[in-house]
Amino acid sequence: MSTTTERPVTEPTFEDLAKRVDDAVAALGGLDPSARAVAEELKAAIEQIHRAGLVTMVRRMRSDDPARDVLFDLVDDPTVHLLLSLHGIVRPDPVTHANQVLASVRPQLHSHGGDVALVRVDEGTAYVRLEGACNGCSMSAVTLRTLVEEALVQGVPAISAVEVLPNEPTPTLIPVEALRIGRDPAGEGWVEVGPAADLAVDDLSPLSVTAANGERADVIVVNAGLRLSAYRNECAHEALPLDNAILDLGSNTLTCPWHGFCYDATSGECLSAPGAQLEQLPLRVDDGVVWVRVGG
Repeated sequence: MSTTTERPVTEPTFEDLAKRVDDAVAALGGLDPSARAVAEELKAAIEQIHRAGLVTMVRRMRSDDPARDVLFDLVDDPTVHLLLSLHGIVRPDPVTHANQVLASVRPQLHSHGGDVALVRVDEGTAYVRLEGACNGCSMSAVTLRTLVEEALVQGVPAISAVEVLPNEPTPTLIPVEALRIGRDPAGEGWVEVGPAADLAVDDLSPLSVTAANGERADVIVVNAGLRLSAYRNECAHEALPLDNAILDLGSNTLTCPWHGFCYDATSGECLSAPGAQLEQLPLRVDDGVVWVRVGG
């Protein structure tokens, strides 16, 4: 007498089932328009039936105390959570939802050289930090910031406001020895610019100076609230001159007149493109006279 051993049936995983659905949806594109319309209508009807059944189960389980605990345990299961999320029954937490919305606009930000990072969501306000071209003073930066704000407020019901956090500038570090004026200033590359009192107040002064060794440099001296900084007169973007740059004392920024790249006025850090930097030059004021070091 022979016996037949039944082989255990292996249940397909959720990933297997999801792949079958994805493959079937992709195959719809190969159907003629009328057949595709029928198939898509069938798919939509099945999804509506599933959603109606799931909504009924969730509502009844939520209304019963013992069943509610079971429901919460089920929702913690990744597969169940994904299924309920796909049908819009369980909404993601505000942070997850906000990151999903930002992911949808990130390609547009990247195409303009920008990016955004979500810092936190607190009491209906999303706090974000803008990077690259999004973080600046130009009109394109304002447009990208508006894109981020509208996407979050319109796309995440739990968010009613967006606050953009400033990027802290990283000051340029100039060695202390580079600021010392020795017995032979000219031989050390120092060039006398002139009396500090002659520099434009709350403005910038473009200058052309020549060191004793013949090295010539185009320089701008920024006088922001009587705090002096010196830079080579060229934007970090395309090395264009900054003679007509806009100095905004309120935000302590210097904006290139050519393409709107924005810099911290006292450190030279580019706020429009992290990592870019104006070349800051050592500057000293001795007995009311301004010196800038361009060589040595």
